[in-house]
Amino acid sequence: MAGIKLPDFLSFFGGKRFVPIATGFFCLVLAAIFGYVWPPVQNAIHAGGEWIVGAGALGSGIFGFINRLLIPTGLHQVLNTIAWFQIGEFTNAAGAVFHGDINRFYAGDGTAGMFMSGFFPIMMFGLPGAALAMYFAAPKERRPMVGGMLLSVAVTAFLTGVTEPLEFLFMFLAPLLYLLHAILTGVSLFIATLLGIHAGFSFSAGAIDYVLMYSLPAASKNVWMLVVMGLVFFVIYFVLFSVVIRMFNLKTPGREDKDDNVVTEEANSNTEEGLNQLATSYIAAVGGTDNLKAIDACITRLRLTVGDSAKVSDAMCKRLGASGVVKLNKQTIQVIVGAKAESIGDAMKKVVARGPVAAAAAESAPRSSDRRGKTAGSG
Repeated sequence: MAGIKLPDFLSFFGGKRFVPIATGFFCLVLAAIFGYVWPPVQNAIHAGGEWIVGAGALGSGIFGFINRLLIPTGLHQVLNTIAWFQIGEFTNAAGAVFHGDINRFYAGDGTAGMFMSGFFPIMMFGLPGAALAMYFAAPKERRPMVGGMLLSVAVTAFLTGVTEPLEFLFMFLAPLLYLLHAILTGVSLFIATLLGIHAGFSFSAGAIDYVLMYSLPAASKNVWMLVVMGLVFFVIYFVLFSVVIRMFNLKTPGREDKDDNVVTEEANSNTEEGLNQLATSYIAAVGGTDNLKAIDACITRLRLTVGDSAKVSDAMCKRLGASGVVKLNKQTIQVIVGAKAESIGDAMKKVVARGPVAAAAAESAPRSSDRRGKTAGSG
């Protein structure tokens, strides 16, 4: 772009000035276009939201199903915003108006929770059941290697409701399992609404939020039934995953081809030195500092801007402990690393500030001790 040449009378707008000037112009054009295009889209979203609310148990079931299907792209946050912060209205005794399932629930609306209740059985019990199934589906000699990883993501899902690290373990390796998971999530929300269970969360549907919300005014008297539902879903997930994995020979953790199951030097991210080493390795895995343009992180994902996503080594990221890599486009990727995403992201920024890091081959990746064992024979 710096080499763009314009006629002499327009030379001021050429070179490196061209991009910001052109961007501003095109944004004005797009703003005018979307002024006409967006209102019908907004009306459609509103109508869809009203239909979901009016559809009762069926609507909440559809929401749960679509919510899980959108996880790989990150677009589930758009759907969540509509359901949790926009749909529905509640006015408290002071006259304050609240919108959305979460806001209404914590404001004391006893009818709120239809878009939250059914997630508790899945996140606290269902997915840990899936993790247990994947553990027993792995060959005996590989179980010690994957056991620590599966235990950590299962406990995280149970306690906090952060499920992406677990879901990404089978999302791309076994899409059929993920489809079944999405269907079961929808079924759970459908049943919870049908039973009139009203529960809510401030963060996610984990045990911590379950305990904290149990005695809130908006919580229904039968929230204990979520635990009963959870135990049933634990069995369903365990049996279903066990059968499907073996029936279709799915490559879940521990069942990969031997060449893909490389055991490498361990990096302990619980120490500052180990965290810096892990951050350096992640930078190398995404193509080095020459390819890495921007670093950000959310609760479970490293959100990175790169020069070319083709230079990112998915295999190396997974050897470092990542559950998966999502390449949204040629410049934007997300690396799912779990609850330590923010600390790893901060460490990566510090490493980049100290100097360049070269791109590395996947074979040189150290393995995260939080996610993998040292050898196939260690626990």
